[in-house]
This record gives sequence, C-alpha cells and structure tokens, in this order.
Amino acid sequence: MTSPLVHALSGERIEFDSPAGRLSYYVEGNGPPLLLVHSVNAAASAAEVRPLHEHFRRTRTVFSIDLPGYGFSERSDRAYTPALMTQALHAMTAVIRQRCGEQPVDALALSLSSEFLARAAMEQPHNFRSAALVSPTGFNGTQDKRRGPPGSTLYLPWLMKALRGPGWGGAVFRSLTRPGVIRFFLNKTWGSRDIDETLWRYDVLTARQPGAEFAPLHFLSAALFSRDIHNVYDTLQLPVWMCHGVRGDFTDYRRKTTLQGRSNWRVNVFQTGALPHFEIPALFCSTYEAFLGSAGAASHAAPSITAS
Repeated sequence: MTSPLVHALSGERIEFDSPAGRLSYYVEGNGPPLLLVHSVNAAASAAEVRPLHEHFRRTRTVFSIDLPGYGFSERSDRAYTPALMTQALHAMTAVIRQRCGEQPVDALALSLSSEFLARAAMEQPHNFRSAALVSPTGFNGTQDKRRGPPGSTLYLPWLMKALRGPGWGGAVFRSLTRPGVIRFFLNKTWGSRDIDETLWRYDVLTARQPGAEFAPLHFLSAALFSRDIHNVYDTLQLPVWMCHGVRGDFTDYRRKTTLQGRSNWRVNVFQTGALPHFEIPALFCSTYEAFLGSAGAASHAAPSITAS
C-alpha cells in the first residue's frame, strides 16, 4: 500500500485551479516575493528547493511550486510540454502578484525548469525582476544549437510509444524509481555518494503516488526539452544569474561562452554537483543574495564568469 504524500516544505500549502490544471505551492515568510521552481525528472518535487525555501523565508515571501505532474499538483494523463510548464509559471506569478502586489518577481529554477522560467520571462517580461538558472539545460558543448521553430521540442514520439507500451509502461517507470535507482541518480547528480538523505526519502515517496509516471515519461521522451531554447535565452533582457557545479553528470557548460559580452548575465561556478544549494547553502545563498542586490540596477559591465 502506498503511503500518502506528506508536505515537502514548511509553511502553508495552497492549491488552486489554473489553465495548467490544479497546482500546489508552499508559501512562507514576508517581504519581496521569490518564486522557487524545482527540476524535472522521474521523482521531482518542491523538496528539491528546501534549503532555499528555509533560508529565504526569513527575508522574503517565498513561493515554492510543485510543477504539473509532480508533488501535490495535478498528475493526470495528459501531454506534458514546455508550454504547459510555462503556463503553470504564469499562473503562479499571477497568484504572487495578487498576494504581494504588482511588483515584479525574482525567480529561481533548477535544471530543465530553467528553460520554462526563461520562456515565461520572455513571454511576460513585466512579471519578472530577475531569473536565476541553477544547472540549466541548453549549454552542452556537444549539443547542436537549439534554434528550432518557436515552441518546438525535442520530442521523440517513437520513444514515448515504447515507454508506454502495453504491459510494460508502468513497469518501466517503477524500475526507474526503485529506492536504489533513485539513490544511483542522486549520486550522479551530486557527483558523490554524500547525497541529501531527506531528499532521497521524499523522492522515493513522491514517485509512488498515483499518476506519478505521466510527467516523467514525457521527460524521458524529450517532450519537455525546447528545440528553440537558445533563441529564448537570447531574448532575455532582465538580470540573469546562471550557476553550475563541476562534479557529476551535469558539468558540460561549454556553450556558456556565448554569454560573453551580455551585460545582463552573471555566471558562477561552484565546486559542487548540480544542486549546490544543498552542498554549500551559505555560500550559494550569499552569492545569490549579492546578485539579487544588484538585479535592480542597470549594469554595463561584461558578465562575470567566476569559480567559487
């Protein structure tokens, strides 16, 4: 019997209906709004932003969303696309502005969700003051430039058909979310066996909820990767902070050289895996706070690419 899902974060958990389906988010603290967006994988949820939620609730009104298909948000059998995820972020910013007023929002996203945040900021730039992209996708040096038609994706229908094949679709997902397999992938994310055990336990739990397989199967078939993301990144005019680590499976950021000369981008490299806020929370948060402090001021300097 599956254990019921428990809250991933402190604070109040609220659900609301939106064009992206029923969404859930956690809110806590007071001050200017900060939106935190977890990554997309087989067992994702708002649990992935826990260190940031706990730190920034002291000075900010922090909103941590469960994206469609994850956590307490709707997990129905439907098409999971960048457009759906972006729609969820638009709905979330509308909720934030209702609660906090018409001020623009600072937002931070992990990994593939950086693509959704970038698209949301491109489509509704007035809603965002800054964007932080932690271990973002789309900067792999071996990858062809992703400059496809607007809204296009890397979706592989044949792979989705195989993943959802009769009799084995559910078995594929269950095999990928066994406790040992989840630990294996977290080890690859950290580049170390010294993972966050609380996150591992929550990943195991959330991957066993009804409907947990639908969004991850779209992720595995590349339906959530934008073919036009390089064009999207190029359009961003707001202050952007990008950071990544040097260990594990997510360390190829050779395409970040394309950011040279863009005054609105700042890049930091941490001596960590792909989730530096778990490994070095104090340094990560102080670096991000320094960026937030300067985000409102216009800068004409070249972006800073440094190692921390």
